[in-house]
Amino acid sequence: MRNIIILALLFASQLAFSQKFFSKTGKITFTSEAPMEKIEATNSSASTVIDLSTGNMEWAVLIQGFQFEKSLMKEHFNENYMESSKYPKATFKGKIENPGGITLTKDGTYPVVVTGQLEIHGVSKPVSAQGNIVVKKGAISSANSKLTITLADYKIEIPKLVGDNVSKTVDIMIQADYQLLNVAP
Repeated sequence: MRNIIILALLFASQLAFSQKFFSKTGKITFTSEAPMEKIEATNSSASTVIDLSTGNMEWAVLIQGFQFEKSLMKEHFNENYMESSKYPKATFKGKIENPGGITLTKDGTYPVVVTGQLEIHGVSKPVSAQGNIVVKKGAISSANSKLTITLADYKIEIPKLVGDNVSKTVDIMIQADYQLLNVAP
């Protein structure tokens, strides 16, 4: 009986010091600017988790959830470029390089560097990006970052017919408002 009580207390103490934060409304925007056309799309239903005790960070987004100004752009994006029926989501699994530099007891904006694996179109590549984590009232309030990827690195082919209309690189902006992840016993 005593061992059960000790285990329960240890588990409760782990919950009290939980440093996991999540969002199901992360926003990912990408922009492709070429001389002939600017292509921009946003998805506001990305899922993301930060475990501040380890520095681990993960993101996942459904490709078909990106919204475009023109419906034809969305159709071409899903069918011709991203093949979203074959590769339905993009993910990032990485780590904040110095999670100990983020202090939950002090409100502020903390610059961070995050490194990890970005998987798009079935291809996983290492990436590194600078960003900011905002702490308010003892918790991670939000995070944001920006990175640029090269489409060819992820085997996303641009048809020669529209080669001048689509940039070879894409700027990706991410932003999320986080909540403390409560783990039920």
